[in-house]
Amino acid sequence: MKPLLLLANAFINTFGITQPTEAAAKRASQFIAVLIGLVLLVFLGVAGVGVYILMRH
Repeated sequence: MKPLLLLANAFINTFGITQPTEAAAKRASQFIAVLIGLVLLVFLGVAGVGVYILMRH
């Protein structure tokens, strides 16, 4: 979770947001991890459908 905490803190510091508590920062990093996972799943799903369509024709 360290890289995700670093990413969350970079975002917070860039936009001048008030520093969150340790628990809120951890929650934010978990949220970022879930979003990254969802983006990867969508990307892999679209790629899978593309490969399926190409192989079908």
